[in-house]
Amino acid sequence: EDRLCLYEKNADTRLGEASTTKIMTALVVSEELPLDKVVAVPDEAVGVEGSSVYLTEGEVFTLEELLCCTLLESANDAATAVAIAVGGSIEGFAELMNEKCAELGLVDTHFTNPHGLDHEEHYTTARELGIIAAAALENEALRKIFSTYKMTVAAPEGGVRLLINHNRLLKSIEGCIGVKTGYTKSNGRCLVSA
Repeated sequence: EDRLCLYEKNADTRLGEASTTKIMTALVVSEELPLDKVVAVPDEAVGVEGSSVYLTEGEVFTLEELLCCTLLESANDAATAVAIAVGGSIEGFAELMNEKCAELGLVDTHFTNPHGLDHEEHYTTARELGIIAAAALENEALRKIFSTYKMTVAAPEGGVRLLINHNRLLKSIEGCIGVKTGYTKSNGRCLVSA
């Protein structure tokens, strides 16, 4: 299907996408399991490098709450927790991500993890990342999470974690509904916006 393109530059260049990866993570999770499913945080999700909500082993959340941590705070530990809950392992979840790529007709995208930490076989293009985001925005629950600026989820010992969306455009541009920011040193700053 043809889409109106107002401007593009290097739209088909394969690049690392940092945490904009989490758009596909959320899409796969939402299609594989009900978001109200309750899961416990596995040990493998504790202490993952990069952005984090400091999950501890055995904490219990719904998949939706973990996706809120993943998408608002860009938490790599939460992305790992949902990946293992859905795919059994990081590798198993990456297979599901790549199957979704094939279903969407993507030819220049490949995932090795749910969070976007650097890996030479983890890449996409601006055009294909836009296709992924458009597919994710068709899901009402995900659309709501992408556009949420602030919320809380449980923390140990009866406390709460305050989640604040890294996407400052939600507060500064009227009509902005998301989608996801990203950053790694090698990939620089990344953004998918709607």
